[in-house]
Amino acid sequence: MLLLGLTGSIATGKSTVSTILSQPPYNLPVIDADLLARKVVEPGTAGYTKIVNHFSSSTPDLLLADGDKGQGAPLNRPALGRRVFGDNEERKKDRAVLNGIVHPAVRWEMYKQLLSCYLRGCWAVVLDVPLLFESGLDALCGTVMVVAVRDPVIQMRRLRQRDSHLTAEDAENRVKSQGDVRDKARRAEARGPGAGVVVWNDGGKEELKDELHKVMQEVSRASPRWWAWLLLLVPPLAGLAGVWSYYRGQVINREWKDQELKAKAKL
Repeated sequence: MLLLGLTGSIATGKSTVSTILSQPPYNLPVIDADLLARKVVEPGTAGYTKIVNHFSSSTPDLLLADGDKGQGAPLNRPALGRRVFGDNEERKKDRAVLNGIVHPAVRWEMYKQLLSCYLRGCWAVVLDVPLLFESGLDALCGTVMVVAVRDPVIQMRRLRQRDSHLTAEDAENRVKSQGDVRDKARRAEARGPGAGVVVWNDGGKEELKDELHKVMQEVSRASPRWWAWLLLLVPPLAGLAGVWSYYRGQVINREWKDQELKAKAKL
C-alpha cells in the first residue's frame, strides 16, 4: 500500500486536492490530520486537559462560553491560533508546546486508520498533513505530494478571502508559521521521480484537476496496483517494504539537510 503524503501551506489548495483524490476516478481513502487534531483535543480528552492547563493562564479567552460544561467548554480556536502563530520566540515556544501535545495523539489515531486501510486492500492512502516535513512523517511516505503556488500574492489573497476575519497581519503570521511552500516544493522534487511530486495551483479548479491528473499518472507508474496486492497477500514483504521506505525517507531527509547546510554556508 502506497502512503501518499499530501502537504502544502495554508491557502494553497491542499484541502481541494484532498477532496478530489477522495472522489472518482481516484477514490482514495484520506486520513486528515486536521480532523484528527480536532478529535484529540475535544472536551474530555487528555489533549484538551493538557492544553487548558498550559494555555489558560496566558490566553484568557481560550475557552468558548457555550458547550457541554460537564466535559468542559470547547476550545476557542481563533484565540489559540493568535497565541501560537507568528515568528517571534514566544510564539514559537508556545507552538512547540501545542505541537507536543497534539502530534503524538494524532499519530496514534493515524496509525490505527492506516492499518485499517491496509487490511481493506487499498492501493494507496492519502496522509493529509499540513506539517508533513516538520513532523517527520514524510519519512513514512512512499510518495510526497506538495500543493503549491508560485505567486505568494495569490496565497495571501486566497487566505483572506477564505477567512475574512483575519487581519493582514494575522494572515501573514499564519503563512509564515508554515514556512515557504516553494521550499516544500523543492524538497519534494529532491526526493526524485515518483517519490516527490508537486501540484502547482496558481489557476482555477479545472486547471488544478488537469495538473493533478498528470501528477497522479506519474505516481501510479512509480507504485503500480499489483504491488499493493502483493504486499497485502504477503504481509512479511509488506513489513520489509515499510522498513525500506522508512530507511529511504531518513536518508533523503539527511541528504536534504546536508544540502541546506551547504547552501547556507555559501551565503
